[in-house]
Amino acid sequence: MAAPRLSMVVRRGLFQCLPSSRISQVPTRHQIPALLCPCSFHSSSVLLSGSEANVIYRDGLPVFTVPLPSRKETCEFTLKPVSNTVGDFLKYIKEEDGGVDRAVITSEEGTRISRSTTIDVLLRHNFQISINDEVHPISPPEYKALPSEHIAEMSDMKTLISDLYCRLHIDQYQVEKEKLLLQQLEDLKEELAPMDKLRKELETKANKRTVNLGWVGLGLMGVQFGLLARLTWWDYSWDIMEPVTYFITYGTAVAMYAYFVITKEEYNFIEVKDRQYLLGFYKFARKQKLDVKRYNEVMDAISEVQQDLRRLRDPLQKRLPIKEI
Repeated sequence: MAAPRLSMVVRRGLFQCLPSSRISQVPTRHQIPALLCPCSFHSSSVLLSGSEANVIYRDGLPVFTVPLPSRKETCEFTLKPVSNTVGDFLKYIKEEDGGVDRAVITSEEGTRISRSTTIDVLLRHNFQISINDEVHPISPPEYKALPSEHIAEMSDMKTLISDLYCRLHIDQYQVEKEKLLLQQLEDLKEELAPMDKLRKELETKANKRTVNLGWVGLGLMGVQFGLLARLTWWDYSWDIMEPVTYFITYGTAVAMYAYFVITKEEYNFIEVKDRQYLLGFYKFARKQKLDVKRYNEVMDAISEVQQDLRRLRDPLQKRLPIKEI
């Protein structure tokens, strides 16, 4: 902040730079209302001015004049209506004067205004600035909303700027996105490699187990046929074996129905084969400690990344001519 001695030095240098004919035209000490000094980027201190807080519009931006308690000087703060908030305003006040212990902005009724409130919303109503123990009421200028046609023009301009930005940066974005997807795909494949190797080994074992069960079932059916044939033509007669074969057939039907009740699947050889294959695979996976759930998650993630790469490399995305089918 500039001191009174500094203002005298500035005034004395001003007299030395002016010609003697114009010295008489320079205002006296009592006629100089204020001198500005560069305090910070967002504010400028005003010396020898009043102590009332107010706000005016200058060059389209709101300029707040706030008395600071340390040297009893007023300071101007130029803020952006949309970008800056009440929190920013209070922060600038505390940074400008180290003697500010407490700074709060409240409404006329005394309700505290949130720090996230934008300056544009703050200036729509009267408010108060409390600095330490001093309260400064402020009545902002009349708020004038933008006409609807101006809002439409601003919206069209924002859309145009956004479209232009996308067109200028789409190639760079696609290159960076492709690198990121390729890196993800490489990491996923690296994680999948040991699990995929173990999966192939377990699939071989499970397939071998299923084939062996099929041959065992065929062997048992052959043994049953041979036993019934011997009992029918050698040991007993057909009159004796006919009820036996009936109950064996009926028992087979009961077993098939029980299979349906337990598994909720129709009993046919293809589905039975697939079920036995899965049972064997998960059994071997538990023994070899293969996380099947994690394996499926990695496979799904690889599929998604590959789909994203295909979409990213599509000729339409790169604005290239479509290949002939």
